[in-house]
Amino acid sequence: MISVDEALDRLFGLSVPLGAEEVPLTEANRRVLARAVEARRDQPPFAGSAMDGYALREAELATGAVFEVIGESAAGARFAGPVGAGQAVRIFTGAPMPEGADRVVIQEDVRREGDRITVTGDYGSGRNVRPAGGDFRTGDRVAAPRLLSPADVALLAAMNIPRVPVTRRPRVALIATGNELVQPGETPGPDQIVASNSYGLHALLTEAGAEVRLLPIARDRIDALETVFALTREGHAPADLIITIGGASVGDHDVVAQAAQGLGMEQSFYKVAMRPGKPLMAGRMGDAAMIGLPGNPVSAMVCGHVFVGPVIRHMLGLGAAPAPRRRAPLAVDVPANGPREHYLRARIGPDGIAPDDRQDSALLSVLSGAGALLVRAPHAPAARAGETVDYLPL
Repeated sequence: MISVDEALDRLFGLSVPLGAEEVPLTEANRRVLARAVEARRDQPPFAGSAMDGYALREAELATGAVFEVIGESAAGARFAGPVGAGQAVRIFTGAPMPEGADRVVIQEDVRREGDRITVTGDYGSGRNVRPAGGDFRTGDRVAAPRLLSPADVALLAAMNIPRVPVTRRPRVALIATGNELVQPGETPGPDQIVASNSYGLHALLTEAGAEVRLLPIARDRIDALETVFALTREGHAPADLIITIGGASVGDHDVVAQAAQGLGMEQSFYKVAMRPGKPLMAGRMGDAAMIGLPGNPVSAMVCGHVFVGPVIRHMLGLGAAPAPRRRAPLAVDVPANGPREHYLRARIGPDGIAPDDRQDSALLSVLSGAGALLVRAPHAPAARAGETVDYLPL
């Protein structure tokens, strides 16, 4: 049995960052920028007005000064001529500054009569001009890797980058195993339950950036597992990561490891010193990494957060790092921990974080109501309310 940290290190060794592909800007949000890109133009490409008002010469500006309005500059339609002494151009926000003008007086600070304006009131010291290249210049870079946000997509569009190099999404094959399982919407027999783990993990991994394929439930037979494993290699897009759920323990019906090894799986480890999630298995099967998750619903989801999410980030090129933790004060006392790292389902409130009274690894309702996994290190001593602890946000 190995530690959580060692298990993560081995999983990072089993998985590799994937190659790049280009996607249009409309598909770039929440994708990982695979290589740096450079701006193809200055932004703004010209000095422009930051306000609605009048463009004129700063040196001539004074309260009571009178200017002749000689034209208009609007966004997309600049004033073509120069601005001379005693002249002004009506200008709107975003419009190019006319030649010779270096200041915009806002419309509230002038009085207009026909083609003349008179400066009134306190017009302030700001020029109200956005300089050319004030946002970015040609050749400025957006560094990679980077998980792109909507704001990043807007920036790339302004840089005139219509297609974006992003890391290919990891292709994940999810295989639920067990004679007792039926799909949601089916009618379970008297000894059956509805499969839930695969759907929760599908959501978790899709959110993490993977392309997830839900394969048919594999029954607890070697031939059934071999048939479903074969589906992970079919087509033009074989799986980069195979995840099995259940059947990874040592019971008479837990045959995942036996079936996988029969197909050439090279096992890296089995069992991790954690609660819940001890019967975790991992290895490589051909060109794919493989992770065998425990079958208890909460165990599978906790392992998804602790192990599979970070593996997906690693495959996306975002580095080999554990899921980021946060810290909060305990709202209640907690007892000493045993020899395994414990991930307690917990709620965060105004007084801090408090573990749920029920920690059975079969209770999905508790996990659904939790906002965090409170992390207790192996052999951690008892902790009092008010002490700061680590947690994983859910």
